[in-house]
This record gives sequence, structure tokens and C-alpha cells, in this order.
Amino acid sequence: MAERFSLKDHLFNADTVGRLAAEYAAGVPGFDAARFEREALAGFAERELLARLEWMADCLTPQLAADFPTMAEQLEAAMPPPLDPGLRDDDFGHFIHALPGIMAVRHGLEDHRERALDLLHAATQRFSMEFYIRPFLNRWPEETLARMTVWAEDDNYHVRRLVSEGSRPRLPWAKAVQLELGQRVPFLEQLHADKTRYVTRSVANHLNDIAKTEPDVVIDLLRGWAVAGRQETKELAWMTRHALRVLVKQGHAEALELLGYRRDVAVDAELSVGADVVRIGEQLEMSCVLRTTEDLPVMVDYRIIFARPGGKQAEKVFKLKAADVKAGTPVTLSKRHRLKGDATTFTLYPGPHEIVLQVNGRDVAQTTFELTE
Repeated sequence: MAERFSLKDHLFNADTVGRLAAEYAAGVPGFDAARFEREALAGFAERELLARLEWMADCLTPQLAADFPTMAEQLEAAMPPPLDPGLRDDDFGHFIHALPGIMAVRHGLEDHRERALDLLHAATQRFSMEFYIRPFLNRWPEETLARMTVWAEDDNYHVRRLVSEGSRPRLPWAKAVQLELGQRVPFLEQLHADKTRYVTRSVANHLNDIAKTEPDVVIDLLRGWAVAGRQETKELAWMTRHALRVLVKQGHAEALELLGYRRDVAVDAELSVGADVVRIGEQLEMSCVLRTTEDLPVMVDYRIIFARPGGKQAEKVFKLKAADVKAGTPVTLSKRHRLKGDATTFTLYPGPHEIVLQVNGRDVAQTTFELTE
């Protein structure tokens, strides 16, 4: 059996820790690289991914100055060169370079705010500081927002991205940020016109977060940006699709219309499954036939209504396909959906299940199947 991939071991191991130790030895006089490697690696086995970062910071601290301004200088001196400023996307950096962010929060948050923010500005050009700016937004909202207003115009796109990504309401793995919409939206208004996909992707993800509680705000922003014309049409179209993911799944009428998917055209649909009884772990084969009276772009999703203990139900939405249907010409779409029995986030239970076909946000057909062990 193939060995299971371990992200924490891929990110933090003898090679990556050795590389980090060499950087600190080169930048900090007297730094004992061998000691740092030995201590850090000895504590990995019992720790998960983010805990390993905190542990490496524990191992680093005794070899740095006790006063934060000097510590910050040492941390900056040990930083590798900035990430390539000529790239446009997916240049997140290496997790080992998150340590300055941890140190900024631990040692600079309360008494050295401005110097700590300087450190984050430098560090985010090596590894995103989106986790570590958030304690500053919560502790010093006005002062940190003022700094981020300047960063939104920075020449380095990693710094500009931090403004959007660091203030997202639902950033994965990170602490919540207590900001009002009025404090977030001006950044998005400015950064939506950025010419770097890494920044606009963050803006779109930020909007998708907001859409979960304030869909009308997101719709209004996207409509306004289309009228303003500050972003390239193709890029804004991509951002719009990415920003409306959660609303499309919900069948939100205005979101679908903004993407060009009309709800006012009748769609005749037939939905079928390959077998009436499916075992947990097997694939459910499904097929649908769509007919329309007009040429129509369609966004086709399906919801599975799952049986839960005690007669309860739960449902999840899944993507099927975006397609163009010609008037009078049937279109057949099919998919195999694996009913995972080993998923860690959602447990399947035997019982009657229902599939509902959704076209442009409207329920158009449904069928059932029995799930067994």
C-alpha cells in the first residue's frame, strides 16, 4: 500500500528546517543552526501543521534578541530575497517563512505595533502574512486599517493582496476579524481593478465570503464595477464568476442573471440514475436530458438530499456542467458521483436519498435512490 501523503511532513522536515536554519545563520551573527535544527525536528512528531510553526518559533526565540526592535532587524536580515515580483498568480511562498509573522504577533502586538507592521510588510513579500495581520486588525483596527490603506497602493503585489486576504471575514484556518462592511469595501473597490490575478483572486474570494451573509452588497458591487470599467472585461467576468460561487449554488436569481443565466425560460428536463440501489463507497451514475424553447446558456447543478439518523435530512449542492442548449435540440449530461464512505467531513447513512436537478437556479426534475451499506 502506498504511503499516505502528509502535508505537515512535506512542509516541515529535515530539508526545509535545514534551509531555514542556514538562512538565519547567514543573517544573524552567532546563530547556532545545528542547535535550531536539532531542537525543531525533535518536537515535530507530536505536533500538527500549524503547531509545528509555533514550535519552530519557540526554538528560534532563545537565539534572538529579547527586545523586539532588535529582534525585528534580525528577522529581516535572515529573510530570503522577495518572491518574484514579475509573476501574477499562485506565488504563496514557503510555510517556513511564516515565522516573522508569529514573532510579530507574540512580541510586537502590544508595545511595538508600528515596528511589527513594518516587519509584516517585509515578511509578506516572502510568505503571505494573512494569518498574522488579523490580530493587529482586532487589537488596533483604526491604526492597522490606516497602514493597509497605504499598502493597497504598494508596488509589490503581495503587499496589495495582503490588504484583501488579511481582512477576509472567513479566511480558512485563521481567526475571525471584527470589521464592518464599511471598513472592508473601500479596499475591494480599489483592488478589484488590480492587474495581478493573485490580487483579484483574493478580492473575488473576499466577495464570496461576504455573499454568505450580504448577497445584495456583492451583487451591487459587481454591477457597479462593470459600469465603472476600471478592470478589463475578461478579468472582471472571471472575478464575477469566482465571487458568486456560493450564490450560484444557492440558485440566487440575481447572481445567475448577472452571469447571463436566465430563469424566465422554460426548461424541460428528465433525470435518471443508473441503479435504484447503490452501496456506500460506490459511484452513483446519473444522466439528464434538457430541452428548451429558446437558445439558452445553462448552469446545471444537482442537490442530493441525504438521509440522516432519526428521520432527518441534509442536503448538499454539487456542480454538473455549464452548457449551451439550442432550441428544440436536446442536450444530454451525465456524471458519476462517488458516495464516499471514508469522508472525514460528512458521514453517509443508509436510507432513501433524493437528487434534485437545478437549472439556472430553478428545480426542474428529481428522482430517488436507496443507499445501502
